[in-house]
Amino acid sequence: MSSPDRDAHAPRAADRYRILLDATRTLGAKLSPDELHEAIYRATAAAVETSGFYLALHDQGSDLARVVYFAEEGRGQHVDIPYRGSDSEVLTAQKGSIINQALSDGALLSLGADDSRPTRSAVVAPLLHDGRVLGAISAQSYDDGAYDQADLEIMEGLAGVAAVAIYNAQLFAELDRRRREAEQLEEIGRALTSKLDPDQVVGLVLSAVSEILHVDGVAVWLHDPRTPGLCRVADSWGEIAPPPGLEWEFNGDMFETLLGEGRPITIDNLAAPSANLPAHIAEHLTEGSAVGVPLVLGEQIEGILTACSRQPRRFGGEDIAVLQRLASQACVALANARLHTSLHALSLTDPLTGLPNRRRLEMHLDHEVAAARRGRPVSIAIFDIDRFKHYNDTFGHVAGDEILKAVAHVLQVENRAMNIVARYGGDEFVQVLSDTRIGGAQRFVERAEHRIADDEVLAGFGISVSIGCAEFDADTMVTMNDVLRAADADMYDRKAKRQMGAESP
Repeated sequence: MSSPDRDAHAPRAADRYRILLDATRTLGAKLSPDELHEAIYRATAAAVETSGFYLALHDQGSDLARVVYFAEEGRGQHVDIPYRGSDSEVLTAQKGSIINQALSDGALLSLGADDSRPTRSAVVAPLLHDGRVLGAISAQSYDDGAYDQADLEIMEGLAGVAAVAIYNAQLFAELDRRRREAEQLEEIGRALTSKLDPDQVVGLVLSAVSEILHVDGVAVWLHDPRTPGLCRVADSWGEIAPPPGLEWEFNGDMFETLLGEGRPITIDNLAAPSANLPAHIAEHLTEGSAVGVPLVLGEQIEGILTACSRQPRRFGGEDIAVLQRLASQACVALANARLHTSLHALSLTDPLTGLPNRRRLEMHLDHEVAAARRGRPVSIAIFDIDRFKHYNDTFGHVAGDEILKAVAHVLQVENRAMNIVARYGGDEFVQVLSDTRIGGAQRFVERAEHRIADDEVLAGFGISVSIGCAEFDADTMVTMNDVLRAADADMYDRKAKRQMGAESP
């Protein structure tokens, strides 16, 4: 039986139908989720007692329900409280319910402050649209026996009206999201194709995924073709992203799906044992969910693009489709960037020896001379193959090429990582010795001269080299050509002295 106090405040049946009509007009005009949720609460409060109220939305595909609006004693607020939809009888049975007996702890969602008065009764109705349950609305009271069948009927009527409005708002939001997403993807595609540095391409992909999908971590893993299944993080972004350099050797079903068949894969709960993550990966991906799609260049799988969220079961079909489109754009951009890098490298590399060419040497020398003017020493050494034309004419160009490659190899072996050795001309090589004074340069050329004399290929042809070195002197030199001329002069001076020594009796 209804309490007298409740009957005094409850709307009459005619008023309730008017409330439904008003709700149909009001809710149908709301497309903003926040405004719509507030309006659903106000319509419910006009029909039944709502000392407490909540509105929950449900995704049947992931079984994830979320309370999105909560009110207590007339004060409403937008919230985001997740729970498992299958735990709710109203959502699973898709049928309204009245609870009028005293409620035990946990019988209803506990949404208020810790010191809130406990609710004693409730009425709950599912939000049904076209055979799908979109969520539920619930009104609660501090009193026992606050609700009857008429309340349930009006709640179910309001839930039907609200479900249509929520579906329309979700559809509008989805269309608007897709429009904005298409604009973003088009803009990102233009930006990607304009990048000619592979590192810039990877960085832009990370930014694009985080911006469009609103995730907590993104990573680009590149496949090491020498080891089947081994991928390494090239770059990453986000609070729960794996760090650059982290390696993961995929195997089993995960390897076959991602790297074998080139299909995406999702992990709904990273913390679950079924995720089966290696220990060194699990320490970085401790919670939430993840999705990975392959990066395919031509017919070759080059790596994996992954996204992570702190929220379990976060990724659905639409998210995967967006990630695949971004991966496809990234692959085209990476191919362009790699081609540009290769062409640029070829323009700065001697094709025979693989050493930097004269153009690359001049660029490097400009940088070194600028540093030398600020006080950092730099020396250079010039190597000229003695009588190279004679060997070339006598043994042929193939043998001449072998001689050039052998000299280049010796100088490269002797080269420090911070230095550069380049092919300067037909049979001339230049070694730039950073942070080295003339004494260190002279010791270097002595080692190189001995190594050339001991080389099996060069010794077979009887090859010798003339060498000169010089240190940049800021007081007497201005450009790189000055130090080159000084090293060249030293080389001819050494050659002349050597010839004079050979001619002496």
